[in-house]
Amino acid sequence: MFKNLSPGAIGIRGLSLAESIGLAKKAGFAGIDFGIREASQLADEHGTEHVRDLFESAGILPGQWGLPVTWNKEEAEWQQGLEELPALAVLGRALGCTRTTTWCLSGSNERPYNENWQWHVDRFRPIAQILADHGCRLGIEFIGPKTIRDRFKYEFVYTMQGMLGLGEAIGTGNLGLLLDAWHLYTSGGSIDDLDELENADIVTVHVNDAPEGIPVDEQVDNVRCLPMETGVIDLPGFVGKLAALGYDGPVTSEPFSARVNAIEDPLEAARLAAQHMDRMWKAAGLE
Repeated sequence: MFKNLSPGAIGIRGLSLAESIGLAKKAGFAGIDFGIREASQLADEHGTEHVRDLFESAGILPGQWGLPVTWNKEEAEWQQGLEELPALAVLGRALGCTRTTTWCLSGSNERPYNENWQWHVDRFRPIAQILADHGCRLGIEFIGPKTIRDRFKYEFVYTMQGMLGLGEAIGTGNLGLLLDAWHLYTSGGSIDDLDELENADIVTVHVNDAPEGIPVDEQVDNVRCLPMETGVIDLPGFVGKLAALGYDGPVTSEPFSARVNAIEDPLEAARLAAQHMDRMWKAAGLE
């Protein structure tokens, strides 16, 4: 596994792919999240080899690309995304990046649980099949906080085990988790749950700490901390478990921190995130 930068997750906006790759290199990350549509536009203009060389010349790995299908909106948007997905998946694989991810909301005001389950299976299965046909994997993030579930009339999947079950129901064989340590914590799970997993069950990983002094059921989704900032979440134990099961993908900090977002210099913000990742790696005995 490798330390991966998602610029948007630490409040950095507006950078081109080349600028983001350069930022990751300067800050000491091994990989980076990127937008597959921007990569596609660059490939159309300059060729796929040009885009591949942006990564290779900097020694930066392509970590994952966000799923470019609006699956949770109107059917027309979903269908359009399905039509565009094959070419984007082909490009992702050509760039050496076969991981793409999305998230799944933990409730609905319209659909009771069983109906919502089938709706998600029906929406995700064609996406996952297209990705499977092109050698790509889809990671789905479960959303843990009770403060989110309480907003909805009907609760939906919010645990690691529940999301694994949804992947089995979709049944294309290339579904896995976007496993977020903060969502595992707020869902009531623990790092011991990782003992149930294999490397193939995990597509990507997010790491964040939680604010101190707030009961787990009162934690709010967009108020988090950098890894190792508070010690509320056992992140050394978490990444140690990942290493033990042979996880080989990106590990990305997603702190949703007002303090980090307020840093105006992108390099300063990225280096701060990298320092916390390094501290976590060292505490887990990984370097």
